[in-house]
Amino acid sequence: MLALIQRVTQASVRIDDDTVGAIGPGLLALVGVEPGDGDAQVARMAQRLLGYRVFADAAGRMNLGLADTGGGLLLVSQFTLAADTASGMRPGFSTAAPPDEAEPVFNQLLRTCREKHAPGVETGRFGAHMVISLVNDGPVTFLLRA
Repeated sequence: MLALIQRVTQASVRIDDDTVGAIGPGLLALVGVEPGDGDAQVARMAQRLLGYRVFADAAGRMNLGLADTGGGLLLVSQFTLAADTASGMRPGFSTAAPPDEAEPVFNQLLRTCREKHAPGVETGRFGAHMVISLVNDGPVTFLLRA
């Protein structure tokens, strides 16, 4: 499982003309599920998403995680994140879990994060064409693996 996280001042996801998820300050996480991902990867990724220290403390150092700040989390499924880009000029998707395997894993991650992060977790819609808007704060962007 992969998550490209971006510290944001705001982020939203739209489908057609409807905003289906939006947050203020917090993290936008684009999540790719790989074949074989399951409970262990979900637990580890949820822990990392909520605890990864990318927010400034009083001294201006990145020492606080999302759980410390109470910011929002916007989780968006993105199978292209798990693409094989090692060679050629076109991505291969054999390294991404097929939708029928990935959707339950993504939904489990969403449930886990919602259970552990009371300030709120928003999302898009699995498999939909989504338009993501964000204001990256920093910019601060990290690729996490679980």
